[in-house]
Amino acid sequence: MKKSLVIAFLVAIPLVAPVRAQQSLDALIDREITQLVSTYKMLHAAPELSHYETKTSAFVAAQLRSLGFTVTENVGKYDNPLWKGHGVVAILKNGDGPTVLVRTDMDALPVEEKTGLPYASAVKTRNDAGQEVSVMHACGHDIHMTSLLGTAKILSELKDQWRGTLVLIGQPAEETVTGARAMLADDLYTRFPKPDFALALHDSANDPAGTVTYCPGYAMASSTSVDLVIRGLGGHGSQPQATKDPVVMASEVVLSLQTIISRENSPLDPAVVTVGSIHGGTKRNIIPDEVTLQLTIRTFREEVRQRILASIERIAKGVALAAGVPEDRAPIMKVIEAENAPSLYNDPALTERVAAAIGKAIGADHTIKTQPLMASEDFGRFSLDHQIPSCMFWLGAIEPTRVEASKKSGKPLPSLHSSLFEPLPEPTLRTGVKAMTTAVLDLMKK
Repeated sequence: MKKSLVIAFLVAIPLVAPVRAQQSLDALIDREITQLVSTYKMLHAAPELSHYETKTSAFVAAQLRSLGFTVTENVGKYDNPLWKGHGVVAILKNGDGPTVLVRTDMDALPVEEKTGLPYASAVKTRNDAGQEVSVMHACGHDIHMTSLLGTAKILSELKDQWRGTLVLIGQPAEETVTGARAMLADDLYTRFPKPDFALALHDSANDPAGTVTYCPGYAMASSTSVDLVIRGLGGHGSQPQATKDPVVMASEVVLSLQTIISRENSPLDPAVVTVGSIHGGTKRNIIPDEVTLQLTIRTFREEVRQRILASIERIAKGVALAAGVPEDRAPIMKVIEAENAPSLYNDPALTERVAAAIGKAIGADHTIKTQPLMASEDFGRFSLDHQIPSCMFWLGAIEPTRVEASKKSGKPLPSLHSSLFEPLPEPTLRTGVKAMTTAVLDLMKK
């Protein structure tokens, strides 16, 4: 990667000496918050792309090792031989009790930051295609990492208040939804303790800093990427009668796909079918041989996903058949498995328990039940198809007055992945550390 920025975290940040465990959680966070904000700003200024989190993962590992965790680096096996595993697994054993996994993601996005912040990223690097791109923590993974490090610091000092095995995960490549799969493929749950519970947090670009929102049950949708090649018979644009025009067929397919959600799928089973890309043709007067559609499908339940995939294939083949396309030129549908992510299912009992504990810590009026999202995340893979109870909650990250102004004006705030996404560090980190530490202590209390 291009080294256009001096990476400050080559040297681990010194940690404050331990204090008495009986100090309140608030007092411990007060003691650490200045350093946590500095850590966040450092990470924000030095982002790394998915699959290339070399320095980021080394920093996370060094910090956890300094707290007494047993740390293993470079966990993860990808199908692509060019990608190296940068996963971090840190274990702290403290007697008999449950095993709790807490996960943070570590990668950033190919986005040019436009916030104008004094610690804004100016990093540029090369992507897998060799193109120079800017890099930004536009999804808040810097918030996630810093919150995990703060949680680790405090839990390492409160060992008289919990029992069991704490497993902290630094996951690479969340943005490409390949990192969790890669860590599991590297025998995560046989090389390291298999958790009884799995927890994670994700910052929210819509909620005020100081709040936590949660969603029992399905919380985020699965994501399925599909390439659909509509094949015809090309020819001269002046003689369409001598062709089987794939542009016309593709247009009909795009419109017909809309009926899957409106007429085939139950309105009680949320789903999305979006055609995000159409590629075909080279010149005005040439009818091409084929057109490629690129789709994303979002569902919560697997049976709905399978039914939608079958409908897409049926519709595409039906349009081609109606146009007189021979069987050997029927449409080809390919599901891009490497880009797929499962739905995120928050175990209801675990989620309500975690929410109740957090509500006592930060206030019930700041702990709010919310609706599921059709966006996707690969944290759900750690639950092994719901075998391991898991919960991800949302961490408000925006200055409260900005949230109120947005509601009054109707003007949306910059979203996750926006070049203008700007979390408010201090209260966001304070709440993130307090919420996650509280959740872990509740699950592992004596």
